[in-house]
This record gives sequence, structure tokens and C-alpha cells, in this order.
Amino acid sequence: MVDACLRTGTHYLDVTGEIPVIEALAGRNAEARERRTMIMPGVGFDVVPSDCLAAHVAARLPAAQRLVLGLKGLRFATRGSAKTLAEHASYGVKVRRNGVITPVPAGSLQRAFDYGDGLRPSINVSWGDVASAYYTTGIRNIEVYFETTPMLRGMLMASRYFGWILGTAPWQAWLKAQADLLPEGPTEEQRAAAEMVLVAEAEDDAGRRVASRLRTPEAYTFTGMTGPAVAQRVLKGDFEVGFQTPARVYGGDLVLSFPDVWREDLE
Repeated sequence: MVDACLRTGTHYLDVTGEIPVIEALAGRNAEARERRTMIMPGVGFDVVPSDCLAAHVAARLPAAQRLVLGLKGLRFATRGSAKTLAEHASYGVKVRRNGVITPVPAGSLQRAFDYGDGLRPSINVSWGDVASAYYTTGIRNIEVYFETTPMLRGMLMASRYFGWILGTAPWQAWLKAQADLLPEGPTEEQRAAAEMVLVAEAEDDAGRRVASRLRTPEAYTFTGMTGPAVAQRVLKGDFEVGFQTPARVYGGDLVLSFPDVWREDLE
């Protein structure tokens, strides 16, 4: 699809959140500039709110060298999301170290975040911001965590010890067949009753630290808001050519333009 967009001079947006996809699109920057088009992945829940929150804390601490993100509320998956998880079962967990995307053992990094109800244990995961937040903020060390649940811990342990076999064709076919048995996605009632909470912490080499927290509607609902909103901006001529990230072009306050979103700076 990117090839077709570049060939026809058409802007490219997607709602992907996979690190290797974002990195591959970043590699098309020169081509996009030459064609005067914009390539912007991650215009859904991943990565608009986290990208905006990363940009916000980076602006609060311009000398930041480390960025850590925590997420709470990812309780539902569509069949498509489940199949994507299956495809990346052997990918492992990635962080960014000194600007380089680096593997770490699944489940090896754990810490606590205050999502608004006290400190909650969280575990390191691969998430799009390991790629995108680097291009948005320039921060060279990035980690992302999800609130720990028994299911998440089990998935990470399976990836750690059996990822090599889960990536083979027979297991991929079996995992995707299981995904087909899932409900098509969360119901409207489930989505309306859920919310997402994100925390971002930035730290510089002197030990100064800032943190901010963001609340948004449920992830799939929010994707239905952010994707069309960014597309409308592009159609009105509000874009920058080349590979871009949402907060880099539209600023950290982009997320505040949507209903039922709250951001607070933490002491």
C-alpha cells in the first residue's frame, strides 16, 4: 500500500502499532519527501494518546534522556488484533537503548505506576512508542509497560520460552484459527464502560523527573475518533511531507481536542 501511495503521490495513514512496521515506514522518509507526501502510521489509539503524552513530558523536561510509559485498560481484542498478536508471538519484547531497538527477555522488566488508584504492578511489553516516540521526542531510551494481569504474564512467558516454535507455520495457523473463535470485538456497551489510563515519565541525566497522566475513552472507540480526525486535517492541507508521527506534526495537545480526555501533571 505504501508503494502505491508513493507511486501516486497519495498521503498514507494507518492505525498500526507494531514496532517493525513503524520502523519500516520510517525508512521510506526520503521517498515520501521526494513525492511530497506524508507517511504517518499510528493514528489510532496506538499511538496518538501515548505519542501526545510523550511529547508533553518531553516538553516539560527538554533534557530528558529516558522515557517510560505505562498503560492500563487494554482488556479487549478484536479478531484482527488477536491475529496480529499471533503473528508477533516470536518477536519478543523490545525497548530502545541509546537510540537502538534492543530485545530484552519477556517479563524481565517490571515496575509500578500510579494509574490513579495507587501504585499498580506493570510489566514490560513491545508497543509502538518504542519506535514512534523516538521520532517524536528524540529521547534515546524508551520502555513501555502494561498493568500486569495473569493473562498478560502468561502470554509473555509463552513468548519467552516458546516464541521460536509459535512463529512456525503450523502454530501460526493454529493461533489464527483460535482467534477466529473470538467475538468480532468488544460490544458497544463494553467499550462505553471502559477507559484507558496512560502514564508517562521522563528523566534527565541529573535525576530530574517529570510525570503526567492521561485518561481517554476505550481504545477501539478512541481509534474511531483519532483516525478520521487526522485524515480530515490532511485533507485540509495540514500535513508535513515525509515520515511523521502524530504528536510531531500536530503537537502534544492534539489528544486534548477529543471528548472525554483528561491530562494531569503529577508531582
